[in-house]
Amino acid sequence: MEGRLTAVEADADERAVEAALRPRRLDEVIGQERVREQLGLVLDAAKARGRVPDHVLLSGPPGLGKTTLAMIIAAEMEAPLRLTSGPAITHAGDLAAILSGLNEGEVLFVDEIHRMSRPAEEMLYMAMEDFRVDVIIGKGPGATAIPLEIPPFTLVGATTRAGLLPGPLRDRFGFTGHLEFYEPHELDGIVHRSARLLDVDLTDEGSSEIAGRSRGTPRIANRLLRRVRDYAQVRADGVVTLDVAHRALDLFEVDASGLDRLDRGVLDALCRRFGGGPVGISTLAVAVGEERETVEEVAEPFLVRNGFLARTPRGRVATPAAWAHLGLQQPLGAPGDEPLPGS
Repeated sequence: MEGRLTAVEADADERAVEAALRPRRLDEVIGQERVREQLGLVLDAAKARGRVPDHVLLSGPPGLGKTTLAMIIAAEMEAPLRLTSGPAITHAGDLAAILSGLNEGEVLFVDEIHRMSRPAEEMLYMAMEDFRVDVIIGKGPGATAIPLEIPPFTLVGATTRAGLLPGPLRDRFGFTGHLEFYEPHELDGIVHRSARLLDVDLTDEGSSEIAGRSRGTPRIANRLLRRVRDYAQVRADGVVTLDVAHRALDLFEVDASGLDRLDRGVLDALCRRFGGGPVGISTLAVAVGEERETVEEVAEPFLVRNGFLARTPRGRVATPAAWAHLGLQQPLGAPGDEPLPGS
């Protein structure tokens, strides 16, 4: 599914564009008011004490700004930022090499921290709590543990699956912030801000249309803005109006609810081929010609969150909203057609 306009993951080229659009300070962040206020309090208190902030865990779906907040933490503390990811730390020695190179006050950002190896996790416990690690030299009975002191640092961990973090690791974070999906008016503000930075001529109506199709995710909003900008430059007068946004997003197969080709394919197969379900995820994936993981991890969460799909013990079921979205009449007795209690 590479090239999906509504994919929440970013490739290397997109990360370079995102870097130019990211806010640099906490007061520049749009949305996430509760996390922003809590995090600001933690950072201000640490600066007042002259100490490094507590370790920070940021959780939530991809594309909501976890990496951006890590960079802001380093900027607010006027400290260097070192970035790595959980999958890159496959051995305890990898983590020891990173930790031994840290300077006092430095911020270490570990993306996808839930995917670290277990030996590295166990080493991280001591590093976070006591600012030291034991490096094992040799093997077997002759192995020797050499304690290595680490200057005080702040670990910022990011995860899309907080439930996979072991309890001892979660407990060592002094602050945990969960990022929620953005409201349309918040995304509208983000689109306007990005348009200014990209020098895009944008009307309020055009911005609202892009925000409304962005699935509650700033990364997708910025990506849609760039594609609509391209359309406006090539096939219009360069101004992103409501009509231009409509035509551009229809061309890129992103409908008014933010559903793309894969999302609609899943709903279409569920309703037309399987009568609304229930149907297993593997069968559904074969019907749309995709891998099971793609349907389960990419399309399904958005469809469930927006009430188009329900997960049941027997399989996936189309809701009345799915039938209506496809312009189909829901058959009597189809799954999801049961009356509500008390009706």
